[in-house]
Amino acid sequence: MTIKREIEQAGIKNIKNIYRNLSYDELIAFELNNCETKMTTLGATSVDTGIFTGRSPKDKYIVRQEPSQGNIAWGQVNKSISKEIFDELFSAVKSQLSNKAIFVTDVFAGSSESSRRSIRFISEKAWQSHFVKNMFIRPNKDQLNNFVPEFTVYNGCGTANYKWREHGLNSEVFVLFNIEDKIAIIGGTEYGGEMKKGIFSMMNYWLPLENKLPMHCSANIGNDGDVALFFGLSGTGKTTLSTDPHRRLIGDDEHGWDENGVFNFEGGCYAKVIDLNQDSEPEIYGAITKGALLENVVMNDVGQVDFFNKTKTENTRVSYPINHIANHEPTLQGGHPKNIIFLTADAFGVLPPVSKLTNEQAMYYFLSGYTAKVAGTERGITEPTATFSACFGEAFLPLHPTKYAKLLGEKIKNHDVHVYLVNTGWTGGSYGVGSRMSIKNTRACINAILDGSIQNSEFETMDIFNLQIPITLNGVDSKILKPVNTWQSKQAYINTVEKLANMFVKNFARYQGSGDEFDFSKAGPQPQTLNTTSFNH
Repeated sequence: MTIKREIEQAGIKNIKNIYRNLSYDELIAFELNNCETKMTTLGATSVDTGIFTGRSPKDKYIVRQEPSQGNIAWGQVNKSISKEIFDELFSAVKSQLSNKAIFVTDVFAGSSESSRRSIRFISEKAWQSHFVKNMFIRPNKDQLNNFVPEFTVYNGCGTANYKWREHGLNSEVFVLFNIEDKIAIIGGTEYGGEMKKGIFSMMNYWLPLENKLPMHCSANIGNDGDVALFFGLSGTGKTTLSTDPHRRLIGDDEHGWDENGVFNFEGGCYAKVIDLNQDSEPEIYGAITKGALLENVVMNDVGQVDFFNKTKTENTRVSYPINHIANHEPTLQGGHPKNIIFLTADAFGVLPPVSKLTNEQAMYYFLSGYTAKVAGTERGITEPTATFSACFGEAFLPLHPTKYAKLLGEKIKNHDVHVYLVNTGWTGGSYGVGSRMSIKNTRACINAILDGSIQNSEFETMDIFNLQIPITLNGVDSKILKPVNTWQSKQAYINTVEKLANMFVKNFARYQGSGDEFDFSKAGPQPQTLNTTSFNH
């Protein structure tokens, strides 16, 4: 069966032309000729995604049906929609894609042959085809000749759902998943990240059912084959810290961990570029060349990009194939990790720049998924605000968080993995009083973990949080290793430690009814255990 006949049988009618698996040159020519993108002086093209410059998580729904409904953790993250409403909106998307030329892109999600999925994207815009070509793994010619999609995404971004109130949905935007029919549909938003994270959500559904762990993390590998994972929410430095000239990049955002080791889900990177500086992040800056696709940046009439301009959004992005990073791992795979690093941007200035975790603490902080927002990042935020996202990616977890935590715990134990908590946030006080941890000190902490020298340090225990803190560390000012030493007001420190500790306790209470195997509350902060005499040492 021809690809045209196959797509027409799916319900897209009167197709003018099908542009399937085009080259970068062909896609760029289409998007420029169709005025979808503009050329920049860096050689990359740039797209404006309209009023949506980020994902719409409140507009994401999953069809409630057997057998998947028994696996899904229904709630605010995973909201259900009926098969009838899905079918109605799918018809609208198919009508949107009919009577015009469409772009078809066939890719793999997952570099491990035993764990990957074949994904087809159908869209009406060339730049969206360009985006997924950047972000996913590009099959070779033979693989394309025998390509059979296991899941299809229909991007009808021009379709708005004007019956959303009648349907009981959140807005005109919809991002819907039908697991049994192996289909996702998108309407009402052009933001590229919906396609990327949509497939991540599906990998988070499929893999745990095969006893494989999907992870929201970056990964790199040293010359000796030692793999490191970097977990963290947006803004914690996941992409920056894993892009290391001395280690090969496996990937910057989404990975799996199966019986053979770690593997990238993607074939590209999706980096934030707000305030991007060539001196501090040369690898990412250098990746913005022909083939890269910028999103929602501000540039002048001749195409010069102003990376410091936040007029459109603070969530300016660039997608590029991973081979734009010179020092990347060609196989997009590595063995079982030696080190796992949880990154947190603690705006309260309480957590140390680096601490060593026990296996129980690793489970606690993985399920907590803590970082903090600062004033000005969102409307209404005037002081540091704690954010907890289970497994450092709760928005993308179809199953209950403890399913992923159990898999992580088993793998940490089986492969004797070292786990650390690294604070890339504030020191010397909360946001507004203290200062941001320097990239120099953070890099030194990461280097000590990766070269193993941190294992030779003498450690002391931090009050309340019970974290093991190195007393000295090569390349790091010893004063900042112990947070209390950096605060001018010890009473302010005491008050803030207690405040943050209670936030952790309150958040973790949701897991305490999940059975004895997940009662890791004692591995977390214990308020009212502050030893003030230690301040003098």
